[in-house]
Amino acid sequence: MMTLKVNGKDHQIDADPDTPLLYVLRDDLKLNAAKFGCGLGQCGSCTVIVDGKAVLSCVTPLLLLEGKQVTTLEGLGTIEAPAPIQRAFMEEQAAQCGYCIAGMMMRAQALLQRNPKPTDAQIRAEMEPNLCRCGTHMRILRAVRRASRLMDTADASQTLQGRAS
Repeated sequence: MMTLKVNGKDHQIDADPDTPLLYVLRDDLKLNAAKFGCGLGQCGSCTVIVDGKAVLSCVTPLLLLEGKQVTTLEGLGTIEAPAPIQRAFMEEQAAQCGYCIAGMMMRAQALLQRNPKPTDAQIRAEMEPNLCRCGTHMRILRAVRRASRLMDTADASQTLQGRAS
């Protein structure tokens, strides 16, 4: 039995330590945004964030996650109040089939958390491990740029609200 912290909540997990995180997320915790694509860490559809870094959950065993914070797409926002990255992907219509999009959003979120104003070259380099067969790459790039602006606007609003208090 181990404790796994996912989206800010502790979960008691009874699974073999070698079990890939993806299986626990989908089967035990019913968090289905991360997708099983290749199972080999080559497509990125299973990407989640662990302690601020984009991680391929299909090849990350539970034993590496003790004491770490796992964030899935479900932990970023809701339908009623989407996170800036989710809102940007919707506004740019970055999804076509939608299979890769959760992984794309998580990789973009990890990038924007450590570099709020990335260049196009930095965005492209960061997104490269995640595959999209539908070819929405340009819309994904626009969505990441939009999310950066949305996050900047949200940060500015919070700063102004803090000063008004």
